[in-house]
Amino acid sequence: MLIDTHAHFREAMTSGDLAGIMERARFAGVGRIMAVGCEPETNAAALRMAAAYPDRVKAAVAYDRSLAGSDAKVDDIRLLIQSAPVGQVTAIGEIGLDFYYEPETAEPQQALMDAQLALARELRLPVIVHSRQADAETVALLSAHANGWTGAPDRIGVLHCFTGEEAFARQLLELGFMISFSGIVTFRNAGPLRMVAKTIPYDRLLIETDSPYLAPVPHRGKPNEPCYLPAVAAIIAGVRGVTVDEIATITSANAQRLFQWASESGRM
Repeated sequence: MLIDTHAHFREAMTSGDLAGIMERARFAGVGRIMAVGCEPETNAAALRMAAAYPDRVKAAVAYDRSLAGSDAKVDDIRLLIQSAPVGQVTAIGEIGLDFYYEPETAEPQQALMDAQLALARELRLPVIVHSRQADAETVALLSAHANGWTGAPDRIGVLHCFTGEEAFARQLLELGFMISFSGIVTFRNAGPLRMVAKTIPYDRLLIETDSPYLAPVPHRGKPNEPCYLPAVAAIIAGVRGVTVDEIATITSANAQRLFQWASESGRM
């Protein structure tokens, strides 16, 4: 079984093909999915997915960098989590920094991320983090978070859709974070990223689609879906010299541990 640790469902909710998306995922061996929010509409979609498919989907809710400087309140995220059925929301995300698209809001982005990291420490929930062209600032915020983290050491969080260099990966690993690779790792020009993927310890490795974005080779140009996750697993398996089944077993165990998802045997 594969677990897609990062997918967005706002578009799928209105496409009329949600059942098809979920069936194609099942047929491809993707048994479970983390539905991730980042603003009110995607948060609502994540919660609806987790309610509609309780055995296959868990939710993460948060406000991402696009809402930095707005009137978005972290207390709204707290209310979403506390109002949901127990075990439905198992992470805060995605949060983070993006100085590539929105460098003008760098300061409020950091303030918004910091406030949600504080909420994660309070609730002892892992965080799902985005970072683009903000390595130093991301590490600074996550270092402070790690210093105050009182939850399980192996459940502090994940840097999703990793595209950075090995030095950044090492810093994240030292803080206890997992690292997740998306369809970007399959791209023709992603040789350096594949070499980073080769170095990640097995107990810190995750995979994702980031649906509906970043469809992997050979599905480029199509809306991404969880059913395309095997293409990511195949590339990771290839660079590490193991089988896809081994990558599925390893990354699924890591996802189950991070997001408190019972294994098929019923154990966490």
